[in-house]
Order: sequence, then structure tokens, then C-alpha cells
Amino acid sequence: MANTESLENVVLELRRGVIVLAALSQLSSEQYGYSLLKQLADQGLQVDQGTLYPLLRRLETQGLLESVWKLEEARPRRYYIISAEGKKALPKLKKEWAEIVSVMKNLLA
Repeated sequence: MANTESLENVVLELRRGVIVLAALSQLSSEQYGYSLLKQLADQGLQVDQGTLYPLLRRLETQGLLESVWKLEEARPRRYYIISAEGKKALPKLKKEWAEIVSVMKNLLA
């Protein structure tokens, strides 16, 4: 049997794949990183800051998100929102996710 650390790494790998879809689905309105972390956690998906922030930057580089710096309460925050490309991609990603869930339900039954 895998040791606890190995099992935790496998769980992290499983979760990492769904974070992209989760983040895109929640960014129809502007949010900064911490507010997105909190929103995901409130809905049951715990994401580490060290995972989310690089992911947001990568999604922006890929054209799926846009960001803007805003000065609030004397400190700048980077706000993210889904881009036009992201809005086109999201339904395809949701469809793919539904198919994966369906297949996995059959495999794990």
C-alpha cells in the first residue's frame, strides 16, 4: 500500500485537473486570486495558493483569462475574468468533463 505522502500526491494530481474547469466556471465576473480561492473553498474545492496563482497566469498566457491590476485599500490586486476565448472554450470543457464523469462512473461501479 502506498505511504500517506504518496497517496496525498496522487490525490493532488487528481484535483489539479479539475481546478482549470472550476476556475474558468467561476470567473464570469472579475475576482482577485484570494477571493477565487475562498469561493472555491466555500463550494468544497480546497485549492492551495501555490497551485492557483501559477494556474491563473498560465490560463491568461493561453488566452483563456484576462487580468487587470486595480488599486484597492492602498494595495494593488490583480483581477481575473474569463476572456472571449475562455467563454468559447468553457462549454467544450464542461462537455468533456461530463463525458469523463460518465465513463468513470461506469469504470468505478
